[in-house]
Amino acid sequence: MGDVGAVTSWRVARSMPLLKIVSAAALLLIGYGLAGGDPVTLGLAVLVAVVLLGWAVRDIVVPVRLAVDEDGVTVVTGYARRRHLPWDRIERITVDTRPRLGLRTETLEIDAGDSLHLLGAYDLGAAPADVAATLQAARRVAAGDPPG
Repeated sequence: MGDVGAVTSWRVARSMPLLKIVSAAALLLIGYGLAGGDPVTLGLAVLVAVVLLGWAVRDIVVPVRLAVDEDGVTVVTGYARRRHLPWDRIERITVDTRPRLGLRTETLEIDAGDSLHLLGAYDLGAAPADVAATLQAARRVAAGDPPG
């Protein structure tokens, strides 16, 4: 973080919304082909496709999930709202690592006392541990401590 006034942000990969839209279209085509007149099968395919499309729309409308500047961090909450958290409101920045299905998953946790913000590698487009290190360095710089 060379310039303290600079904003650094992390976003969903640009290819993800397109992948979700293509997957929704493929699901509809496959569901229509497999339904054979069964309204339940077709309805289920439509429901899952709508959920995928909604998820893709969120990625298009709010691609930046986390930003940091000298005043604090801005996170996305809910479907598409942004919330700015000043440094003095942030109690902890940690990374939770857990094994799941034979893989290791990391989640960035930003604890603001009254709220907990969880962001994974998908949301950040980067490793949560790397993002946490950047946030902690920015926090030190904002507090007047030397980085590192």
